[in-house]
Amino acid sequence: MSDEILMNVTPREVRVAVIENGVLQELFIERANRRGLVGSVFKGKVNRVLPGMQAAFIDAGLQRTAFLHASDIVKAPARELAGDDAVEPQVPDITSLLRDGQDVLVQVIKDPLGTKGARLTTQISLPSRFLVFIPSEKAVGVSLKIVDEVERERLKAIATKLANETGGGFIVRTAAEGMSEETLLADGAFFYKLWQEIQQSAQTAQPPSLVYEDLPLSLRTMRDRLRDDVDKVRVDSRESYRRMIDFANKFMPQLTERIEYYPGERPLFDLYSVEDEIQKALGKRVELKSGGHLVIDQTESMTTIDVNTGGFVGHRNLAETIFKTNLEAAQAIARQLRLRNLGGIIIIDFIDMLDEEHKRQVLRALEKSLQRDHAKTTISGVSGLGLVEMTRQRTQESLEHILCAPCPTCNGLGVLKTPETVCYEIFREIIREARQFEAEQLLVLVSQEVADRLIDEESNTVAELEAFIGKPIKFQVEALYNQEQYDVVLM
Repeated sequence: MSDEILMNVTPREVRVAVIENGVLQELFIERANRRGLVGSVFKGKVNRVLPGMQAAFIDAGLQRTAFLHASDIVKAPARELAGDDAVEPQVPDITSLLRDGQDVLVQVIKDPLGTKGARLTTQISLPSRFLVFIPSEKAVGVSLKIVDEVERERLKAIATKLANETGGGFIVRTAAEGMSEETLLADGAFFYKLWQEIQQSAQTAQPPSLVYEDLPLSLRTMRDRLRDDVDKVRVDSRESYRRMIDFANKFMPQLTERIEYYPGERPLFDLYSVEDEIQKALGKRVELKSGGHLVIDQTESMTTIDVNTGGFVGHRNLAETIFKTNLEAAQAIARQLRLRNLGGIIIIDFIDMLDEEHKRQVLRALEKSLQRDHAKTTISGVSGLGLVEMTRQRTQESLEHILCAPCPTCNGLGVLKTPETVCYEIFREIIREARQFEAEQLLVLVSQEVADRLIDEESNTVAELEAFIGKPIKFQVEALYNQEQYDVVLM
């Protein structure tokens, strides 16, 4: 599989596109005034402890108070990547862990989303290319993606040695497979020194304040995404290229030659049609090659995806047509989830299938297509209503929320009242005003679309209304009014 990473850098914005087999799969955007907070460490102050929610609000110096749940305060072994069977630790009462006004060292695990503040944890973890250091733990774990048992044992032994030397816990990342013991030990030593610096800064810092900030997007991409299966990284900024080369020489010298500076006149993203794909990813409808399509609706509580056959009629029978459309849709859905960075609850309405084997194959196709997704996904199977319910880890805003804002005309509803509906609202308002107040005539300020209907299709109704209230009604077009706006003025 041929993978490439493209970086478009401008003074106030960095965009990273992950290309797999020539197709855009993921897009990451970081703006100077809205840098991602995940991974950053703050010294905060407890604003309020909420026993009923088993949580506390923390002032970390951000725009909105951040949220810290009791389960993110209790020390929990690093089991997720290790794959060890364990019983979940019981969470103590939040009032025994925190008090109002208390200083606390926290790390952001979820960026602010919508109206919600950032999600925090006191279980600090520091990631590098090969390891994740957890100062508050003694446990070690190895990524489940490393399947060779001999290699797992070797890496676990190195991680155990590091844990004994530093007094912290370690998770061995997938990129560590095949790396020498010296490289991993050096990584661990760097972590230990970094953690000491963070602790020293935290002791002198006055809350709320930033203690440690994670790497910028360009270098985070190098650390987290530059794997052996990535053929090249192309960046269109000479300054960023130099920083990336310096970072690579220090932490991944064997991959330095894959980093390229792109000096071309044609924009880098245009070479791979990334700009076009971004525009498509902001729409609700996704066309399938077969002629079918997806309809994706993103709401605050969940995302729904509807699969339709569209113009695809197939060459055999209806069941085969539906099956092939659903198979293609499964792959397209997995890509759209990554590209749009959709998280939380996701409901997929595949076209109804009667054959149980067809259902199993579509689910397997969806699971297989999600294997390359770095966000954790869970699929619960087909519900009694024939819907596929799944969740996807959400740590930052979706692409739509980063690039777009709610429409000021419809306030995000996506629909407007028709001119006919607005006309009838105006008629009711005229009757209400005429009964309550004395006036010689009434002036109605409206948009052009509503005025056209009042003067044309509704002219007879307006005449009847004038006779009913005994007063003349005049209309005036306001160019700045949207279709739903109007005012009734007494004169």
